[in-house]
Amino acid sequence: MEYRMERDSMGEVRVPVGVYWGAQTQRSFENFKISTEKIPLEIIYAFAILKKAVAQANLRLGKLHERKCALIGEVCDEILAGKLDDQFPLAVWQTGSGTQSNMNVNEVIANRGNEIAGEPVLHPNDHVNMSQSSNDTFPTAMHIAATLETKKQLLPALQRMIDELMRLEEENKGIIKTGRTHLQDATPITFSQEISGWRNMLEKAKAMIEISLTGLQELALGGTAVGTGLNAPKGFAEAAAEEVSKLTGERFITAENKFHALTAKDELVFAHGALKALAANIMKIANDVRWLASGPRCGLGEIFIPENEPGSSIMPGKVNPTQCEAMTMAAVQVMANDTAIGICASQGNFELNVYMPVCIYNFLQSVRLLADGLDSFRIHCVSGIQANKEKMDENLHRSLMLVTCLNPHIGYENAAKTAKKAYHDNISLKEACVALEFLTEEEFDEVFRPENMV
Repeated sequence: MEYRMERDSMGEVRVPVGVYWGAQTQRSFENFKISTEKIPLEIIYAFAILKKAVAQANLRLGKLHERKCALIGEVCDEILAGKLDDQFPLAVWQTGSGTQSNMNVNEVIANRGNEIAGEPVLHPNDHVNMSQSSNDTFPTAMHIAATLETKKQLLPALQRMIDELMRLEEENKGIIKTGRTHLQDATPITFSQEISGWRNMLEKAKAMIEISLTGLQELALGGTAVGTGLNAPKGFAEAAAEEVSKLTGERFITAENKFHALTAKDELVFAHGALKALAANIMKIANDVRWLASGPRCGLGEIFIPENEPGSSIMPGKVNPTQCEAMTMAAVQVMANDTAIGICASQGNFELNVYMPVCIYNFLQSVRLLADGLDSFRIHCVSGIQANKEKMDENLHRSLMLVTCLNPHIGYENAAKTAKKAYHDNISLKEACVALEFLTEEEFDEVFRPENMV
């Protein structure tokens, strides 16, 4: 491999020929060979939005020359188009402020911009990083990426699942089945009512996620190193937020208190808490689906789900609820990520949190897992759910909890005696009730109507 010599404040560094990054990126690349997790491209793209917005703000405020602003913007557009993805090789496990990733972006923009210009016009610190510090750019990139990915990826996937459940709910109206509480038989419910519970769980989660995004739309830009705004011109924070808003089409504002914006990560904790709530709801729904589909002969068997793959390497004909399993595994990872993010946020010592790369890595992973998982679960499982009406009816009429409808006519104690006799003697509720002389056959038939219990 051929190398060129690059220089930073610590001296010269050998950098491979053909890459746009410089000395500081190379130092990080060599010093943090830890695991395989890389800074997510979503953060790099958020940085490109940020750097272009900042250049425009600095231009507006008379700090940056128009040609330099244009070059920075042109390279940022290339980054956003995915043309420079291979220029951002740094690990999540680096400095906790993300300084080296900020410099990675600065160096790539400067070197690529100079290549376009045909001469050394841009300096990574003096021009690309003008009016900024890693300490305010990295949390800003975190908020931009978290907001955009949640809105662009997760919320649409969540709405698609809600729409699918609405279709299933309408399709299964009027089908009565036994309800279950404590994994025991309970009073009847319609299948559409059961589905409506799933649907509303997702609607509630969606509303909570939308509420949580408000805090993420506050940006730390303008706080620079410790929140004071040193070396940033008056009005920079507001101008930068306005430019980010223009570039993204989303409303971003400058954080009211930059000292809070640099040291605290509570907005991410709050937002990820809503993601955890969604994960918990999805876990419950996926478990319900695989319980209801259990069998095919020795389980509940009340619904049919699509048969996607062979389920066993030794048991011929076995088919498993694999989409449910994938969805629940994703949910577990999101819940684990929530723990990591909470611990990260608790470690903001003095003026800066230094757990930011792993914090946003986990957040963005949760967004991807939930969005992709919801689409996969919907397409390959939920859309193909069909009620096994015969099995539902059979289980309904075998349920001893139908005895509840007799309470107003024979009282709770006598109804309990009826249920126990039916269970122990393995006879029907009607036979037990008549045998105990609580009701005649005609009286029983008149009041025992499961369809009126829903």
